[in-house]
Amino acid sequence: MRKLYFLLPGTGGKFACGGLWAELKTLKLAQQVCSAEIVTYRQQEKDTLFLDNLLQQNDLDSTIFVINWGFDIPQLAKKLKHLNVIYHAHSAGYQFKLPPSIPIITVSKNTLGYWGQQAANSLIYYLPNQISDEFKNLHRERDIDVLVQSRKSSEYLMQKLVPTLQKKCQVHLVNSYVEDLPGLFNRAKVYLYDSAEYWAQRRVTEGFGLQPLEALACGCQVFSSVNGGLSDYLDPGFNCYKIAGYSQEYDVQRILKVVDGLSSVTLPEQVLAEYRSENILKRLQLILEEINDFFDHKQDHIPNIPSLTKGRITKLLVYRMLGKLKEKYLQ
Repeated sequence: MRKLYFLLPGTGGKFACGGLWAELKTLKLAQQVCSAEIVTYRQQEKDTLFLDNLLQQNDLDSTIFVINWGFDIPQLAKKLKHLNVIYHAHSAGYQFKLPPSIPIITVSKNTLGYWGQQAANSLIYYLPNQISDEFKNLHRERDIDVLVQSRKSSEYLMQKLVPTLQKKCQVHLVNSYVEDLPGLFNRAKVYLYDSAEYWAQRRVTEGFGLQPLEALACGCQVFSSVNGGLSDYLDPGFNCYKIAGYSQEYDVQRILKVVDGLSSVTLPEQVLAEYRSENILKRLQLILEEINDFFDHKQDHIPNIPSLTKGRITKLLVYRMLGKLKEKYLQ
């Protein structure tokens, strides 16, 4: 099994975000399967390898570089083109192409489908993000009616819905890092999440959406958008409620009904099991074994399956039209 180098621009500071924490969780899981280490490429950090220094070594054939930071992927793929590289894909829609020599591991089935169309000749796998075991329902008294995290929230949620709800129930707004997030979710009756507007402005998708699933695992009733990776596990009417449903008045009516205990849905345990470490480790073991076999094969073979380029698609469309014309005039 080749050693994995997880490439990150940095491990904190301005690079701190949900995607970074998810990648660091994946690193820890990978370390239970094979040797794995962090490598930074923008920010040099104490006791951490730096990419430019690492690339000066001559024995990198026995390693795999895991790239994941969306906007940096084209440059990194070009820089590492002669080495073994995996793209760990979170969000989709960055509009770059990847050669079939780079296997793709996606964190959601939404992103899996995107790359299944965009990289038809690549090896593509599904490895969901991990929900830590600490996210569980403690069955305590809940003293917060509605919990909202302001980051990524829509203008409608923050400027219309929340002010209205504040007049009718207890709303707790979070706009900074929370040390005990499982504890906070166990205090809340309802969690609101509406990220469709945020990601639409950035023209990429919600890669996974950890917090609604973490909230569900803690027994919260979740009102959420279902864009991007959220659609993997959210099932409105069955394990959550769709937010921004037609009118503000209808949203308020439904939320207060849940706050008052007049309506509720549950997340089946088998849904959560897919995102726990036991299942992810099994999947990761198999994926890495297959990718290691692929890199062995790649050493002695070149890609020879026609790609779905714009030119080839145009050519196929012309052939199809000519075929239809031929059928018409032969009748």
